[in-house]
Amino acid sequence: MSVFREEITLANAVDISMARNGLIPDTKIRKVTIEAMPDTGAWTLVINEETRQKLGLAIEETSESTLADGKTDTYEVTEGVKIRWKNRSTVLPAIVVPDAKEILLGALPLEAMDLMVDPVHQQLVGVHGAEPLHVLY
Repeated sequence: MSVFREEITLANAVDISMARNGLIPDTKIRKVTIEAMPDTGAWTLVINEETRQKLGLAIEETSESTLADGKTDTYEVTEGVKIRWKNRSTVLPAIVVPDAKEILLGALPLEAMDLMVDPVHQQLVGVHGAEPLHVLY
């Protein structure tokens, strides 16, 4: 299967909550739109340190993880990140691989947004059609 990327928007979920409660204006929500590689071998969202800093994400814990190259190490796990792809979104923590060259959209966010990889057309598609089965706001 070939590698492909999809445009997603990542936002700091704490900022979203603060804006919803009137503590900050919507314009202060830290977010980035990036190209991410769907990767069903990754368990969640994988970001690099640069992206973590742009989003202002706090570290919640550390977790031992094994990368695709077989390297096992301890990585930081962030607070919630809102992940948006087209008309679908979810909130999950991200694993921070400091020097990662690719942002990876893993199995948990794909499942939460009712998405699957279409290897023939090299794109993400809805498992249950154009409308997601569940949309989390």
